[in-house]
Amino acid sequence: MILASATPLPLILSATAALAYVVPALLLHRISVRTAHLWVGFAWLLQGTLLAWGLLGEPPHFGFAPALSVTAWLVAAVYAVESLIYPQLPTRWTLSTIGALAVMLAYIFPGNVMAPSTSIWLPIHLAFGIACYGLFGMAVVHAWFMNLAEKRIRLGKDSHSGLPLLTLERLTYRFVGAGFVLLTATLIVGMWFGEVVYGHAWRWDHKTVFSVLSWLTFAILLIGRVGFGWRGRRATNFLYLGSSLLLLAYVGSRFVMEIILGRTP
Repeated sequence: MILASATPLPLILSATAALAYVVPALLLHRISVRTAHLWVGFAWLLQGTLLAWGLLGEPPHFGFAPALSVTAWLVAAVYAVESLIYPQLPTRWTLSTIGALAVMLAYIFPGNVMAPSTSIWLPIHLAFGIACYGLFGMAVVHAWFMNLAEKRIRLGKDSHSGLPLLTLERLTYRFVGAGFVLLTATLIVGMWFGEVVYGHAWRWDHKTVFSVLSWLTFAILLIGRVGFGWRGRRATNFLYLGSSLLLLAYVGSRFVMEIILGRTP
């Protein structure tokens, strides 16, 4: 297990990024929306710099906390782009708080040194896996918005979603569909090129089992959605279940190995 670096610069950058994420949430009614967005943009750039430092540094390292930080970073990036397309989307400062926590967690637990690999399939496999986390993270965020809007509508209140409920629903399952395609590609690369990428053939360890279970859960969700018109709580519960299984597949298994067992996966 690798703990926080003794070099002061990563600590300074991490603390600054976390503070920049938190400031808009704390000063929500005291600063303009534009100023708040500038704070978040600055935090996002610092977080990206820290992630690149960890992945491309000498030696490169990765683990459960950087994986969570990458997910939060991708969710923030996609949400920012989406807000340009759909200006009605509300600003959710909860996401900023999550970003701040992810940055500091990645500083405290930067992960293990990555073994060198000459295979081109390793970065492809990692890229697909990281993108999966980001896409399903966005799906979960939209499902959360959708559930809040539905609850307010049932209570006869303004949904405050910023977007029509059907638009939120359509966006949610677009992210699910895109994430499912990438998850399928990730599993295929791991199955067919596992010996080249990791030095051993496909094996049924905890990460593989949870990944396959999440794939099956998302497959059932998409079949139910397209074939049987699943909507509402039933569909979002499957989404939450599949996302939780996917989180356990990499983040959960790495957390056990790095923190509880103190071993290099």
